[in-house]
Amino acid sequence: MAVTIDDVRHIASLARLGLTDDRAVQLMREMNTILGHMDELSKVDTRGVDEAVGSGARALPLRDDGGAPIPLARSLDAFAPAVREGFLAVPRLATHESPEEA
Repeated sequence: MAVTIDDVRHIASLARLGLTDDRAVQLMREMNTILGHMDELSKVDTRGVDEAVGSGARALPLRDDGGAPIPLARSLDAFAPAVREGFLAVPRLATHESPEEA
């Protein structure tokens, strides 16, 4: 199934992206290239091949962090407006505030 220019424009409108005609054509080509690769991969016979187990809940266990912490070149106060209990405190994004909080 190929992606059409109308599909790209529809997806862009859903994502509220403004695309030029040239960029829409470029994205259509890129998406169709990706779908072409997926078609090729779907042709590979994977019967008898064990599934990958290196991700998700069945991933390999992580090692314990070891060693002394590496000191920062500057204090934490230099990175953020405020530091609370060792964490950087930054202002809340306006897009995440409700009208009552503003």
